[in-house]
Amino acid sequence: MNLKNLSFRAIYSVNGQEFIADSLKNKHFEITINAKDNCLYASIHPLTAVSFKLFQIKINYAYAENEKVFVNGYQSWTDSFEYSYGDSMSELTPLTEFCIKKTPLKYVGFSKSGDSLFQEYPRRANIFYGWSYGYIRTGNNVKIIGSLDERSGYTIVAFDMNQGCIKIGKELEGVVFEKESSLFSLAFIEGEYNAAFDEYFKRMGVSCSETKRRTGYTTWYNYYGRVNEQVVRRDLDSIKKLDVPFDCFQIDDGYQSEIGDWLCVNSKKFPSGMKSIADDIHSGGMIAGLWLAPFAATGKSKLFREHKDWFIKGKNGRPYKTGHNWGGFYSLDIYNESARNYLKNVFDTVLNDWGFDLVKLDFLYGACVLPMHNKSRGEIMCDAMDLLRECCGDKLILGCGVPMMPAFGKVDYCRIGSDISLKWQQRKDVIREEVSTPHAVANSIFRRHLDGRAWKNDPDVFLLRDQNNKMTFAQRKLLAKINSMFGNLLFISDNVSEYSTEQLEVLTDTFKQKNLDIISAQFIKTDVIEIIYSENNISSALCFNIRTGAIL
Repeated sequence: MNLKNLSFRAIYSVNGQEFIADSLKNKHFEITINAKDNCLYASIHPLTAVSFKLFQIKINYAYAENEKVFVNGYQSWTDSFEYSYGDSMSELTPLTEFCIKKTPLKYVGFSKSGDSLFQEYPRRANIFYGWSYGYIRTGNNVKIIGSLDERSGYTIVAFDMNQGCIKIGKELEGVVFEKESSLFSLAFIEGEYNAAFDEYFKRMGVSCSETKRRTGYTTWYNYYGRVNEQVVRRDLDSIKKLDVPFDCFQIDDGYQSEIGDWLCVNSKKFPSGMKSIADDIHSGGMIAGLWLAPFAATGKSKLFREHKDWFIKGKNGRPYKTGHNWGGFYSLDIYNESARNYLKNVFDTVLNDWGFDLVKLDFLYGACVLPMHNKSRGEIMCDAMDLLRECCGDKLILGCGVPMMPAFGKVDYCRIGSDISLKWQQRKDVIREEVSTPHAVANSIFRRHLDGRAWKNDPDVFLLRDQNNKMTFAQRKLLAKINSMFGNLLFISDNVSEYSTEQLEVLTDTFKQKNLDIISAQFIKTDVIEIIYSENNISSALCFNIRTGAIL
């Protein structure tokens, strides 16, 4: 890749007046770009206070006909696929875009779980963009274009096959530059797929914790918010009776009185309290996990009603809804000292007093929906992950609903795809963070390079039960196989006492650690994925239709 032929474009403001620049130096600022060891470093020297609407460099690149590009989605749930020439990224239909941006739905934050709030989706085929890093692949060789640090702002990597170029931008909304500042550090790495990603993470200085592969159970996908102590103890007892290696039991949403009031346990649903539950889990030889959305709170919560000043505020000075779940929720301002102390107390209670060993931390993107305090979304998210790691110490963190790169090396496990559905479904008329089993499966495959480098991958659950499940048994087995091949946190959400002999056999095989090596994984035609792998030094192939869940 020729890094010498660069062009620059910026749209910026000074004293409220907008300017366009295509030169690195003008009367308002000077941009310095240095190249070293296949890396680019850029810094800004402002001559006056400057804010950027667009900051982008362009590299000419002649795409070969057989090359594929990968774009990393904004956060855990965002679809992240490889594309070929002629493909189009999923995009909002005019009707969906109207609904989430022009109707009352915008006020509950329907569009805020992803990047559609502040990034335009491509309107043409052959234009693909992602966040923080991406790659161009030929065979088993890749060319990675990746940020080394997102604290200055999120990096947007766009592959434009129509214009024959790669555009690399920075998301700098909300930042006014008044002193010399670093803007980006980019690595350009070529090589065999695994070796290239090893080098990329080495350049970042990021490594995965020594956390082992885990198998376990979560309450969410059977009971959702209807969970209670009775079903928890019933499913826990059923697991204890099995001769199957479960080592984690995680309680999800529904134990708390309200979103945000994490220490106010619903006494009708959990009369014995959460410490008693954690103790029972430990008695079964498993670690105890608990779900929280630490930054989130609904308007009904005691936390929000009593401490509105702790929350992120919009331009009107009032608390700003940062997501649509639970009728809309607000997020704590992580720079508010009282909010930080509150969070530290929550985690101290959950981890030390109640005795939980792992926390699943969800809806983390809410911390950075709005730029604030002269900080970009990227810097805010990096600071938020630093705070969570500080609060949790050496306890285990399972990240979810989190922008990817700020969480690298800060969590032990991380969801790398959307929530699965209770049926095999895929729609194309909604935002890229939809609940979708096919999307979850595809993300498990195409984000496999994160496993063992940034963290251990959580592909979301697999379900084998017959009740409350609309997937065919063949689809269920396919999901279990994919999770076993690409995941290192394998959870079910079933009452195992209802399993048949065949279901128990599939469960045992899925949990089993295998000597497996992924050789290649790609779309070989529309909707068809082929995985070539070696198991116990025997080469095999798995080919299936991602849209239908049918093995071919």
